[in-house]
Amino acid sequence: MQFNVRPYVCGGLGRIDTALLGKLSAAGPRVRPALQTAEAALFSSAPLPPYRRSGEAFAFAWGERRPAGESDWMTVAETYEAPGLIGDGPRTTLHAGALGLVDVYYVRVGEAVYFSSLIQPLLSLAPVEIDWAAWASILQVTFPLGEATPYRGISRLPGSGALVFDQGRLSTERRLPRWLRTEPYETWTSAGEILELLHEVYKDYDGRKLLVPISGGYDSRLLGSVAKARGFDVESWTTSPDDGTDTDIAFARAITRELGIPHRVIDQDAAAYPDDAMEVARRLEYLTPHHAWYAPFAKEVHQAGRVLVDGLAGGPLLKNFMVSGAALEATTQAERSAAVLGSLSLGAPSQPFLSKAAAQWMAEAVQEQFAAATSMLHGHRAELPLSVLHTRTVRGIARSAVNLVGPEASFAAPFIHPDFFDAALSVGVARKAQGRFYREVLHAANPRVAALPSTNVVKQPLRRVPLRSTAAPARAYSHRMLDVVATRVPGLLSDELHEVVAGGPDALTRFNGWNDRFWVRGLVLFGLWLSDFESELDDLSAPF
Repeated sequence: MQFNVRPYVCGGLGRIDTALLGKLSAAGPRVRPALQTAEAALFSSAPLPPYRRSGEAFAFAWGERRPAGESDWMTVAETYEAPGLIGDGPRTTLHAGALGLVDVYYVRVGEAVYFSSLIQPLLSLAPVEIDWAAWASILQVTFPLGEATPYRGISRLPGSGALVFDQGRLSTERRLPRWLRTEPYETWTSAGEILELLHEVYKDYDGRKLLVPISGGYDSRLLGSVAKARGFDVESWTTSPDDGTDTDIAFARAITRELGIPHRVIDQDAAAYPDDAMEVARRLEYLTPHHAWYAPFAKEVHQAGRVLVDGLAGGPLLKNFMVSGAALEATTQAERSAAVLGSLSLGAPSQPFLSKAAAQWMAEAVQEQFAAATSMLHGHRAELPLSVLHTRTVRGIARSAVNLVGPEASFAAPFIHPDFFDAALSVGVARKAQGRFYREVLHAANPRVAALPSTNVVKQPLRRVPLRSTAAPARAYSHRMLDVVATRVPGLLSDELHEVVAGGPDALTRFNGWNDRFWVRGLVLFGLWLSDFESELDDLSAPF
């Protein structure tokens, strides 16, 4: 990972031990000091001037959008989606962005916290100990929930959260972001008004060359339509999502042809899948089994010299993505939360993958974590889309743009711009049901493109193509990692899955269904983590 656009940062807050700070600053990418006081230290891989400095007061932020002098940490967090370090007299605050897209990880040692953009450097200060609850959510939901990471001693600063050192004491501060402070009552914003706001957001990119990856879905065709309408120098690329159909590629060709945008397909090689999967897993620090398919694409983006325009958050904001009918019809908070968690979780595999004890414990652990991660949203008018945004979008889906592209190349996420985000959130979920409102927006942007086939509403027969993730090279890799799990943590797996593992790589050919594939990917990710930290993991005693 090369931090070309967004810097890598690390540092300390509180009663800092200079020896520990030295270990941390030497454990990651090469850094230089940006701030050093008795109670706060900040190191950065690139020059990081403060956006505000007055006497002993200071304010730093790291991200692509530089604050324009704001001093309140929540204003910076929700306006620029940037983490930062702010000192004002005796009080020093380390904060995340409002959603928490850019990672801030930390460990507490004594009366100080040591923080980093990456987990790995913090392992120089904390032992490698497994967080079973985090792995439960990675396996069942495909990403961690709340502040959890795979490591028990290392936490992630959540969105709209901060660590404060004030008058010799460390504390945690959590504030409501603007979309929770005031409920966005239905203002009957029209599709045309939403489109006008998107055009305004695009003005931030005037004069820059854009790359809009087009898939067959709604988000990318909307972003491509607006970029073309505004006369940008824009290209579009598409790659296989490894879903077994590659419908995205065929649909993208039709969309880009209609828009008149140069289009390129990034090829993928089944033989390279194991290396891609391992590289992405390690780069994403074992946080999600998603994104192996994105590796070849991301490497090309690094060399493109263009701003990647990503459709992050479009689905939850505009078309009730992951919001089921059961969630919409729920009459109690418990029913509503259970329905959302059910949509976010993997479905049952074709045969038991986990032992009964592990499955029961995991379900309870994930339910508890999900309740904690979404509790501040309960009862809010936009609870359903916000529950998806604050969990799946931030912890799982954003990894492609933020961690696979973002450090090396610029990326833009127009849908999370404050003005657009707030307006889209104000549109009631009933108007968004079955994608109705989104189709109105697409028609307003470009009716001919709106009428083209979409992967969001696939009605024609699908052409099957081989999956990279189940081809022979992938099966060999997957079997190797599953064998590690079966050997190191035998009580996690069911008897049936132990039999499959004993049958060798070709026994995995039975797992071609959607849910099966994702259960396998999660367990393979766990196996890679166990393998990579084999010499450092002493205690794998499971709670089930």
